[in-house]
Amino acid sequence: MSNINIIIEERPADIGNFLVGRLLPFRNKRMVGPFIFIDHMGPANLKDYQNIDIGPHPHIGLSTLTYLFDGAIMHRDTLNNHIEITPGQVNWMTAGKGIVHSERTPERLRHTDKELHGLQIWVALPKELEEMDPEFYHADSVDIPAWEQDGVRYKLIAGEAFGRKSPVPVYSPLFLIEIKTDERKSINIGKDLFGEAGMYILEGGVESEGVVHEPKRILVAKNSSLCEFVMEAGTTVYIFGGEPFPEERLIYWNFVATNRELIEAAKLNWQQQNYPAIEGESGYIPLPEPHSALKPKGK
Repeated sequence: MSNINIIIEERPADIGNFLVGRLLPFRNKRMVGPFIFIDHMGPANLKDYQNIDIGPHPHIGLSTLTYLFDGAIMHRDTLNNHIEITPGQVNWMTAGKGIVHSERTPERLRHTDKELHGLQIWVALPKELEEMDPEFYHADSVDIPAWEQDGVRYKLIAGEAFGRKSPVPVYSPLFLIEIKTDERKSINIGKDLFGEAGMYILEGGVESEGVVHEPKRILVAKNSSLCEFVMEAGTTVYIFGGEPFPEERLIYWNFVATNRELIEAAKLNWQQQNYPAIEGESGYIPLPEPHSALKPKGK
């Protein structure tokens, strides 16, 4: 019997001037563990006149994780963080009761041809922490646990697994693991996982129970303890998941909450511009109409 519960394929989503592959949420699977939103950005080749400009926009009830493979993004927020995200780094912003940030092409790249490729992820906060004070953490690539075993390269981007712990300050039991191989390899990591588990295939191919799965899709396991598969040569996957929450999560635009009242308060606060301003930024992305409210950021 197959251990694959559901297969989720990337769907194109427009984030303003840039197309991404939307993976979560999915109509038949809203979350995997605490992971509630995953976008695959790119790979995109941007001309000298093309830039990413996602202006100030708010979040509540979640942590955002940005992980780049190529390119750079300038992050600014209302905690006065102003930092350039480059490949291999982990940018972790916890919104809690409310934070505003912007994401733009860095000034040094705005008039040159460039590439952008990476993942943007939202992790919902536990109910008891969804109104915590906002926090920010930025890990350099050398800070992320990385090791090689039997010719397979691993990185623990966030959470705990394999007896290791990422420095990224997560707020519930979870894991986000990068696995790469240049040769065909059998992988059996079920004993190291817990809760729910999904696998995003970035490149290459994964064979599971005699079926080869192509890139740009998520395989969600029925039982994370039975996570066993074969990676084809030149494959990169991301294993993610953790303990699911007992409560449902609501999403409206960039707001995640356990109840409608928190969403409505956040909408009103943004409409009335009650959030702090970002130093060095001007303008803001207006609250979308209800029919487009499930298109995160300014979309």
